[in-house]
Amino acid sequence: MAQNYLYNLFSDRARAMQEKSGSRASYARMESGDGGPDQMGEKEAAFIAARDSFYMASMSETGWPYLQHRGGPSGFLQVMPGNRLGFADYRGNRQFMSVANLEANPRVSLFLMDYPNRRRLKIIGTAHYVDHDAAPDLVASLMPAGYPAVPERALVIGVVGFDWNCPQHITPRFGEAELAQAIAPFAAELKQLRTENARLQSQITQKETDQ
Repeated sequence: MAQNYLYNLFSDRARAMQEKSGSRASYARMESGDGGPDQMGEKEAAFIAARDSFYMASMSETGWPYLQHRGGPSGFLQVMPGNRLGFADYRGNRQFMSVANLEANPRVSLFLMDYPNRRRLKIIGTAHYVDHDAAPDLVASLMPAGYPAVPERALVIGVVGFDWNCPQHITPRFGEAELAQAIAPFAAELKQLRTENARLQSQITQKETDQ
């Protein structure tokens, strides 16, 4: 349930607009600020483990939202004990925009997409960075095995709330892994046909040679 997510994201102005449009009663039943953080379950953990990228928004000290893409092998964003998420932060362009933003304001918003199945998961939480030198074991535990990147720090997010969105207007897109899975039967059939064709050609050549 997205009770705490909605409680934190709905402003008084948004609630007033909902009231005016007639949707407020429905949303009022869905939101609650009394139950604490929305607790991630097996469904959320499985979805997160399958993702190879997500977007993370933070807020700059100048008041502008900053959106950053994070990517890696599937499962690089890990579910941790205590309703937390974590990932290894790799060496990049050294702008330190997200790092600086989180020192001033730890609030983040994550957007995770599953384009082939037209699903999306939104997460809000409070985040903090831990430098590699301060916690090398933590950084190592979040680093995907064999991934060619240099981890500089870990980012740990305490989940405050999450919400599953409807699939409307999500255009299906397919990555390399999904395409490989989709064309695997056709590739196998093509290989079989080529093998059969080579066998028949060999038989024809052998008959011509015998004649």
